[in-house]
Amino acid sequence: MAQKIAYQGEPGANSNIACMQMFPQLESLPCASFEDAFELVSSGEAELAMIPIENSIAGRVADIHILLPQSHLQIVGEFFLPIHFDLLGIPGSTIEAATEVHSHIHALGQCRRLIREARLRPVIAGDTAGSAREVREWNDPTKLSLAPPLAAEIYGLEVLASRVEDDPSNTTRFVVLAREKELPTREELPGPAVTSFVFRVRNVPSALFKALGGFATNGVNMTRLESYMVGDEFAATMFMVDVEGHPEDVPLRLALEELDFFTTEVRILGVYPAAEFRTAQTVNT
Repeated sequence: MAQKIAYQGEPGANSNIACMQMFPQLESLPCASFEDAFELVSSGEAELAMIPIENSIAGRVADIHILLPQSHLQIVGEFFLPIHFDLLGIPGSTIEAATEVHSHIHALGQCRRLIREARLRPVIAGDTAGSAREVREWNDPTKLSLAPPLAAEIYGLEVLASRVEDDPSNTTRFVVLAREKELPTREELPGPAVTSFVFRVRNVPSALFKALGGFATNGVNMTRLESYMVGDEFAATMFMVDVEGHPEDVPLRLALEELDFFTTEVRILGVYPAAEFRTAQTVNT
């Protein structure tokens, strides 16, 4: 039986493309929601899940910062996918005759130039690939879709314009999730590594400044820091962090020890290999 990887979205979505590129040997399972994808892994129906966590233009993917710590799944990898959108229509349709373009709200926001120049009315859909499926089902030449190139192949649509995103550097970072297991040792993970964790600071003055000080003094590069509120208590703030390094590396070990003094909770979400995209960017800069 083939191993499976779950993703949120319909066939042809960017998450589907990420699954196919990183794990071509696995069967990709579409899910209606992030919660459904998490559940497939938790229940053992899928070995992995591919979850978008942040975009270079749109920023944090909503809800993931809440769902991930609660899921009791573990980050075991990351993948960076350059995001490209094509303008799709049913066979015989044209941009000039179209009046509407359908897609996910982020895709519409990332293709404003084309939408404005073509004088199309943007209509929000739940999913990029889902909008392509709907355009195919409607069979209406006045309705177009902004979707990844794979969606045109799956739903039999014509590509009216390729790579229409405003910013060609648009990239989404995905994390790969698996059921919790022992974190890999430094010996098992000898190359560049990323450690992701969440923490809650003590309710004392300058707690966040003091909590982060250990990373600066120990020379640990922090690549992501995001805050979010816990429940309905405006005083209870959690922080989600990505740092370069492995907890067994002396600088990160010391920084985490110092972090303990100023927090009420620290939980490591995963220790995993740094993606080639990340390491290449580090070299280029």
